[in-house]
Amino acid sequence: MNPWSVAALVVLVAALAPAALLGSRRATMERLVGLELVSVLVEMILTLLSQADGQSSFLIVPLSLAVLSVAGTLVFTRLLAPQR
Repeated sequence: MNPWSVAALVVLVAALAPAALLGSRRATMERLVGLELVSVLVEMILTLLSQADGQSSFLIVPLSLAVLSVAGTLVFTRLLAPQR
């Protein structure tokens, strides 16, 4: 196990569980924040695992996820906005 794998494991254990708890048990807007936090943490874990394997071609997945998560957050925010 190299240091990149250890860092990915630490992020997975220490940060992903509280973010998933926030995303599943609070009010609507707090769940949206938890969802965005989970997506950022998954991107970080995938980037760390890519570095652990030494394969730069694996970076396309977290980079694509970063673009899609921003667009998804904008859509969810629009849907959760109060109707006039």
